[in-house]
Amino acid sequence: MPSEAGFQRSVDLTGPAGRLEALLTEGAPEAAFAALVCHPHPLGGGTMHNKVVYHVMKVLNGEDWGSRFPVLRFNFRGVGLSHGKHHGEAEADDVQAALAWLEQVFNLPVIAAGFSFGAAMTLKACCRPGSAPRNIHAVAALGLPTDAAGRKYDYPFLGTCAIPKLFLSGDRDQFAPADRLAQFAASAAGPKQLVLVPGADHFFTGQLRPMQQALAVWLKEQIR
Repeated sequence: MPSEAGFQRSVDLTGPAGRLEALLTEGAPEAAFAALVCHPHPLGGGTMHNKVVYHVMKVLNGEDWGSRFPVLRFNFRGVGLSHGKHHGEAEADDVQAALAWLEQVFNLPVIAAGFSFGAAMTLKACCRPGSAPRNIHAVAALGLPTDAAGRKYDYPFLGTCAIPKLFLSGDRDQFAPADRLAQFAASAAGPKQLVLVPGADHFFTGQLRPMQQALAVWLKEQIR
Protein backbone atom coordinates (compact mmCIF):
# COMPACT_ATOMS: atom_id res chain seq x y z
CA MET A 1 0.00 0.00 0.00
CA PRO A 2 1.45 3.43 -0.93
CA SER A 3 2.51 5.64 1.97
CA GLU A 4 0.63 8.85 2.71
CA ALA A 5 2.15 12.23 1.88
CA GLY A 6 4.33 13.45 4.72
CA PHE A 7 5.16 9.95 5.92
CA GLN A 8 8.91 9.47 6.40
CA ARG A 9 10.82 6.28 5.75
CA SER A 10 14.48 5.35 5.82
CA VAL A 11 16.14 4.34 2.56
CA ASP A 12 19.65 3.29 1.61
CA LEU A 13 21.33 4.79 -1.44
CA THR A 14 24.38 3.39 -3.20
CA GLY A 15 27.01 6.10 -3.49
CA PRO A 16 30.55 6.07 -4.85
CA ALA A 17 31.94 5.44 -1.35
CA GLY A 18 29.29 2.89 -0.39
CA ARG A 19 26.03 3.17 1.48
CA LEU A 20 24.43 6.59 1.93
CA GLU A 21 21.95 6.84 4.78
CA ALA A 22 18.82 8.64 3.59
CA LEU A 23 15.32 9.66 4.59
CA LEU A 24 12.43 10.03 2.16
CA THR A 25 9.40 12.14 3.00
CA GLU A 26 6.60 10.79 0.85
CA GLY A 27 4.74 13.12 -1.49
CA ALA A 28 1.27 13.21 -2.96
CA PRO A 29 0.47 10.49 -5.54
CA GLU A 30 -0.13 13.17 -8.18
CA ALA A 31 3.13 15.06 -7.48
CA ALA A 32 4.63 16.49 -10.66
CA PHE A 33 8.12 16.93 -9.18
CA ALA A 34 10.47 15.20 -6.77
CA ALA A 35 12.95 17.07 -4.58
CA LEU A 36 16.35 16.71 -2.96
CA VAL A 37 17.77 18.70 -0.03
CA CYS A 38 21.49 18.52 0.88
CA HIS A 39 22.92 19.31 4.30
CA PRO A 40 25.68 21.68 5.48
CA HIS A 41 29.32 20.93 6.20
CA PRO A 42 29.89 17.62 8.05
CA LEU A 43 32.92 18.98 9.91
CA GLY A 44 30.65 21.64 11.37
CA GLY A 45 28.12 19.08 12.55
CA GLY A 46 25.95 19.16 9.42
CA THR A 47 23.55 16.25 8.87
CA MET A 48 20.30 15.63 7.03
CA HIS A 49 18.51 16.59 10.27
CA ASN A 50 19.85 20.18 10.21
CA LYS A 51 17.09 22.67 11.01
CA VAL A 52 17.49 24.68 7.78
CA VAL A 53 17.39 21.47 5.73
CA TYR A 54 14.25 20.42 7.63
CA HIS A 55 12.49 23.73 7.02
CA VAL A 56 13.39 23.63 3.32
CA MET A 57 11.95 20.11 3.17
CA LYS A 58 8.70 21.39 4.70
CA VAL A 59 8.31 23.96 1.91
CA LEU A 60 8.85 21.29 -0.73
CA ASN A 61 6.57 18.73 0.91
CA GLY A 62 4.10 20.55 3.14
CA GLU A 63 0.49 20.80 2.08
CA ASP A 64 0.26 24.26 3.64
CA TRP A 65 2.92 25.42 1.17
CA GLY A 66 1.07 23.87 -1.77
CA SER A 67 3.78 21.51 -2.96
CA ARG A 68 3.60 17.97 -1.48
CA PHE A 69 6.57 16.64 -3.46
CA PRO A 70 8.44 13.53 -2.36
CA VAL A 71 11.62 14.89 -0.73
CA LEU A 72 14.87 13.00 -0.24
CA ARG A 73 17.47 13.96 2.36
CA PHE A 74 20.66 12.00 2.90
CA ASN A 75 23.88 12.05 4.90
CA PHE A 76 27.04 12.72 2.94
CA ARG A 77 29.83 10.15 3.05
CA GLY A 78 31.24 9.70 6.55
CA VAL A 79 28.18 11.22 8.25
CA GLY A 80 25.87 9.16 10.45
CA LEU A 81 25.55 5.68 8.97
CA SER A 82 26.86 6.67 5.55
CA HIS A 83 30.02 4.88 4.46
CA GLY A 84 33.29 6.54 3.51
CA LYS A 85 35.17 9.56 4.78
CA HIS A 86 34.67 13.27 4.32
CA HIS A 87 36.45 14.55 1.21
CA GLY A 88 35.28 18.10 0.57
CA GLU A 89 34.79 17.89 -3.20
CA ALA A 90 33.76 14.31 -4.00
CA GLU A 91 30.51 14.84 -2.10
CA ALA A 92 29.15 16.21 -5.36
CA ASP A 93 29.21 12.59 -6.55
CA ASP A 94 27.06 11.68 -3.53
CA VAL A 95 24.55 14.28 -4.72
CA GLN A 96 24.52 12.73 -8.18
CA ALA A 97 23.90 9.29 -6.65
CA ALA A 98 20.90 10.71 -4.79
CA LEU A 99 19.58 12.34 -7.96
CA ALA A 100 19.98 9.05 -9.85
CA TRP A 101 17.96 7.28 -7.14
CA LEU A 102 15.16 9.83 -7.41
CA GLU A 103 15.08 9.45 -11.18
CA GLN A 104 14.93 5.67 -10.93
CA VAL A 105 12.20 5.62 -8.27
CA PHE A 106 9.99 8.51 -9.37
CA ASN A 107 10.96 9.40 -12.96
CA LEU A 108 10.02 13.02 -12.30
CA PRO A 109 11.83 16.31 -12.84
CA VAL A 110 13.71 17.31 -9.69
CA ILE A 111 13.92 20.47 -7.63
CA ALA A 112 17.39 20.26 -6.03
CA ALA A 113 18.23 22.34 -2.97
CA GLY A 114 21.19 22.58 -0.65
CA PHE A 115 22.26 24.60 2.36
CA SER A 116 25.80 25.95 2.82
CA PHE A 117 28.26 23.16 1.91
CA GLY A 118 25.23 21.28 0.59
CA ALA A 119 24.46 24.22 -1.70
CA ALA A 120 28.01 24.16 -3.09
CA MET A 121 27.89 20.40 -3.72
CA THR A 122 24.39 20.59 -5.22
CA LEU A 123 25.40 23.31 -7.67
CA LYS A 124 28.54 21.39 -8.60
CA ALA A 125 26.59 18.17 -9.17
CA CYS A 126 23.88 19.85 -11.21
CA CYS A 127 25.96 22.32 -13.22
CA ARG A 128 29.44 20.95 -13.89
CA PRO A 129 29.98 20.46 -17.62
CA GLY A 130 29.79 16.96 -19.02
CA SER A 131 28.17 15.28 -16.03
CA ALA A 132 25.10 17.30 -15.14
CA PRO A 133 21.98 15.14 -14.61
CA ARG A 134 19.22 15.56 -17.17
CA ASN A 135 16.33 15.48 -14.72
CA ILE A 136 17.09 18.77 -12.89
CA HIS A 137 14.28 21.31 -13.20
CA ALA A 138 15.66 24.00 -10.87
CA VAL A 139 18.25 24.50 -8.12
CA ALA A 140 18.00 26.46 -4.88
CA ALA A 141 21.30 27.36 -3.18
CA LEU A 142 20.76 28.56 0.38
CA GLY A 143 23.63 30.15 2.29
CA LEU A 144 26.06 29.46 -0.54
CA PRO A 145 29.53 30.00 1.00
CA THR A 146 31.87 32.47 -0.67
CA ASP A 147 34.36 33.09 2.17
CA ALA A 148 34.61 30.56 5.01
CA ALA A 149 37.35 29.21 7.30
CA GLY A 150 39.94 31.33 5.53
CA ARG A 151 39.02 29.94 2.14
CA LYS A 152 37.52 31.80 -0.79
CA TYR A 153 35.13 29.67 -2.82
CA ASP A 154 34.72 29.80 -6.56
CA TYR A 155 32.03 28.42 -8.85
CA PRO A 156 33.29 28.81 -12.43
CA PHE A 157 30.64 26.46 -13.82
CA LEU A 158 27.84 28.92 -12.99
CA GLY A 159 28.56 30.92 -16.12
CA THR A 160 27.37 28.09 -18.35
CA CYS A 161 24.66 26.61 -16.12
CA ALA A 162 21.29 27.39 -17.73
CA ILE A 163 19.21 25.61 -15.07
CA PRO A 164 16.94 28.06 -13.18
CA LYS A 165 18.78 29.01 -9.98
CA LEU A 166 17.90 30.68 -6.71
CA PHE A 167 20.60 32.19 -4.50
CA LEU A 168 18.94 32.65 -1.11
CA SER A 169 20.94 33.97 1.83
CA GLY A 170 20.75 36.30 4.77
CA ASP A 171 22.04 39.81 4.26
CA ARG A 172 24.21 39.26 7.36
CA ASP A 173 25.58 35.89 6.29
CA GLN A 174 29.03 35.66 7.85
CA PHE A 175 30.22 33.15 5.24
CA ALA A 176 28.85 35.00 2.21
CA PRO A 177 29.12 38.79 2.25
CA ALA A 178 26.15 40.14 0.32
CA ASP A 179 28.27 42.03 -2.20
CA ARG A 180 30.42 38.99 -2.99
CA LEU A 181 27.39 36.72 -3.32
CA ALA A 182 25.86 39.29 -5.65
CA GLN A 183 28.96 39.03 -7.82
CA PHE A 184 28.54 35.26 -8.10
CA ALA A 185 24.87 35.65 -8.96
CA ALA A 186 25.67 38.27 -11.58
CA SER A 187 28.23 35.98 -13.21
CA ALA A 188 25.81 33.05 -13.39
CA ALA A 189 23.90 32.22 -16.54
CA GLY A 190 20.16 32.82 -16.42
CA PRO A 191 17.53 32.12 -15.35
CA LYS A 192 18.59 33.18 -11.88
CA GLN A 193 17.39 35.09 -8.86
CA LEU A 194 19.17 36.50 -5.82
CA VAL A 195 17.17 36.98 -2.62
CA LEU A 196 18.65 38.31 0.63
CA VAL A 197 16.60 37.87 3.80
CA PRO A 198 16.87 41.09 5.85
CA GLY A 199 18.55 40.64 9.21
CA ALA A 200 19.34 36.95 8.67
CA ASP A 201 22.71 35.35 9.36
CA HIS A 202 24.15 32.26 7.67
CA PHE A 203 21.88 29.94 9.65
CA PHE A 204 18.74 32.08 9.23
CA THR A 205 18.59 32.38 13.02
CA GLY A 206 15.18 33.74 13.96
CA GLN A 207 14.42 34.15 10.25
CA LEU A 208 13.44 30.64 9.17
CA ARG A 209 9.90 31.67 8.29
CA PRO A 210 10.97 34.54 5.98
CA MET A 211 13.44 32.11 4.38
CA GLN A 212 10.64 29.62 3.76
CA GLN A 213 8.40 32.34 2.33
CA ALA A 214 11.08 33.49 -0.11
CA LEU A 215 11.75 29.91 -1.18
CA ALA A 216 8.03 29.25 -1.66
CA VAL A 217 7.58 32.32 -3.88
CA TRP A 218 10.45 31.23 -6.12
CA LEU A 219 9.23 27.63 -6.16
CA LYS A 220 5.77 28.62 -7.37
CA GLU A 221 7.39 30.48 -10.26
CA GLN A 222 9.31 27.34 -11.27
CA ILE A 223 6.40 24.87 -11.23
CA ARG A 224 3.49 26.86 -12.64
